[in-house]
Amino acid sequence: MDITIHRPDDLSASIQDAWHRAMDESPEYANPFLAPEFAAGIGRYRGGTQVAVLRENGEPVGFFPYERNVVGAGRAIGLGLSDCQALVHCPGVTWDAQELLRACGLSILEFDHLVEEQKPFGRYVTGTFASPVVDLKPGDSGYAEWLRAAYPGQAKTTLKKERRLGRDVGDVRFVFDERDPRLLRTLMQWKSAQYRRTGRMDRFARPWIVDLVDHLFQVREEHFTGVLSVLYAGDRPVAAHFGPRSRTVLAAWFTAYDPEFHRYSPGLMMHLRIAEAAARHGVSMLDLGRGDKEYKDWLKTRELRVGEGFATRPHPVAAAHRLWRRPVRGLRNLVLAHPTLREPADRLLKTVGTLRTSGRADSERAGPHAR
Repeated sequence: MDITIHRPDDLSASIQDAWHRAMDESPEYANPFLAPEFAAGIGRYRGGTQVAVLRENGEPVGFFPYERNVVGAGRAIGLGLSDCQALVHCPGVTWDAQELLRACGLSILEFDHLVEEQKPFGRYVTGTFASPVVDLKPGDSGYAEWLRAAYPGQAKTTLKKERRLGRDVGDVRFVFDERDPRLLRTLMQWKSAQYRRTGRMDRFARPWIVDLVDHLFQVREEHFTGVLSVLYAGDRPVAAHFGPRSRTVLAAWFTAYDPEFHRYSPGLMMHLRIAEAAARHGVSMLDLGRGDKEYKDWLKTRELRVGEGFATRPHPVAAAHRLWRRPVRGLRNLVLAHPTLREPADRLLKTVGTLRTSGRADSERAGPHAR
């Protein structure tokens, strides 16, 4: 196996074509987070982004995007943002994790959404987790009929709330692929406020993530398209979602809504609309991503398994990085796995978020001289 290292934006058209073919040939690799376009997007805004290209008899057969820091500690591409990570390869290709790490100049590689099929990384997996998905079937009878057939338990309540929203605000309409960038900004503002309100880290407070999402919104390729979907009541946007899609998979990524309309359950309404429209646009699977959420249990048709862990070589940097990162991941997973711990943690985060939000509001009302 010959392994060469490249910058994502330096990949030739022939290598990108081979990468796309590998995605098409294996359903495990059809996720848009595994596309070269996503790696190139991360590479625009994150230093140390690289791609290992594996060749057999001179032909590219495997593609592994990753991020590397100056001391040789690595992470899966887009760690913390990507909901799917893997070495994408053609069927039947075998590879060795230690050989890969040496070629990449890595002493350690951290991952948290590794595709279950990645057997060479298997002994480095410290835990596996459910990643719910929705298998989509296109319908020709319209949204209401599709909803009644696909989700009979949710259909009556959801349609009733949509009718009420239409009466209270204006006719409900849905745009699957909205191209107005102003609506993307609205979504990021809603999501940012949600993060702060619930005590979570505000991803959109990081300029590089805002720039990345702006960039991916502009990408319109067969194996990667940034899709912004918006639910309107009259002329007013009520909820929105942005996520990447490949030829067959749409990833649920950033969903948010105007809190003024919370009583209509706009988040669930949004996901149901996306599922129906995505099926009509040729998508066969909606990937909801790892994590325990009630709406995911309602919507899912099955679960994939994703792994987290640290692939390592004997090296002081690997030992130090693992010693630092593993307890943090272990504590977080312990809390998330037990409702008796998760629910108080959620309440604490929301309390912190409320205090943070009210403190910011008081500061803004006091004016700039109070800061």
